[in-house]
Amino acid sequence: MKTIQGPAIFLAQFLDDKPPFNSLDTICGWAAGLGYRGVQIPTWDARCIDLQQAAESKTYADEIKGLVNSHGLEITELSTHLQGQLIAVNPAYDAMFDGFAPAQYRNNPPARTEWATQQLRYAAKASQNFGLKAHATFSGALLWPTVYPWPQRPAGLVDTGFRELAKRWLPLLNAFEEAGVDLCYEIHPGEDLHDGVTFERFLAATGNHPRANLLYDPSHFVLQQLDYLAYIDIYHDYIKMFHVKDAEFNPTGRSGVYGGYQDWIDRPGRFRSLGDGQVDFGGIFSKLAQYDFDGWAVLEWECCLKHPEDGAREGAEVIASHIIRVTEKAFDDFAGTGSDDAFNRRVLGLEGAPAAAKMK
Repeated sequence: MKTIQGPAIFLAQFLDDKPPFNSLDTICGWAAGLGYRGVQIPTWDARCIDLQQAAESKTYADEIKGLVNSHGLEITELSTHLQGQLIAVNPAYDAMFDGFAPAQYRNNPPARTEWATQQLRYAAKASQNFGLKAHATFSGALLWPTVYPWPQRPAGLVDTGFRELAKRWLPLLNAFEEAGVDLCYEIHPGEDLHDGVTFERFLAATGNHPRANLLYDPSHFVLQQLDYLAYIDIYHDYIKMFHVKDAEFNPTGRSGVYGGYQDWIDRPGRFRSLGDGQVDFGGIFSKLAQYDFDGWAVLEWECCLKHPEDGAREGAEVIASHIIRVTEKAFDDFAGTGSDDAFNRRVLGLEGAPAAAKMK
């Protein structure tokens, strides 16, 4: 078995124009001071990284890595959540997702998609330059507006959507294959890959591409009322990344899974600061240890109640307390009696019997 690495922190929700959150150097110093050992870097934020330069210059990548290392931290993974979202956008969401792209690509969906595709190619090469083995992204969504089957979906619509999604991602999966990096989709409402069934559909549409893998985040499963522990049993071979994020689901007589268009603070399902929600992290860390997950446990903080700095401080402690240093021996070894084949045969009452039946 292998011991999970951590604690680490995803920097996206903490970056700000005020120190110490306004540069990679100062935010790394802040994170290290809280007890974190790694940082996951959002590649769309220039305060952290120039993604193209990291892809095209190993020297630049080494400088960024050295800066992070100088604080006693490691880069756990890079993230292209916002760029990945733009690989596939249903026209219903064009206006709302336009802000994820630079101004020169807005109001031009084909140009926006081309930009996002190039960003993922840069991410594959940059991850290779940093010596990373996994990368985080979103799948984007063509089918999401039809997630509830009313009006009735036309026959074949879902198959067509997943074929097109796979067509857009296959060249990028191949780029990550060339870089030796797993592409990990965060399974998330709003994405066409939002549960186990949709991941399986996508995987099949890609021809079971070996680089199509999963970022596991139980908070999104709490909000969907999906069994997040059984999910690990089913998909552990594909789980290459782990966001440690908490959530709660408290349905009422007035609102449930869909949330009634309410703000986050009033929704029955809402994200919570780590340790304040309902997620069974003891069960999760145990299962991941059982299945030899050796990646990073990365805090993703989102909460509509608690201050982010308090959430970051407490999160480091919660993750550290849940990491299981796996055993190198069986607990009952002290009672072992040793064995060899002859001894085992005596235990089974086979002493003197032929070792194998003869063929007649």
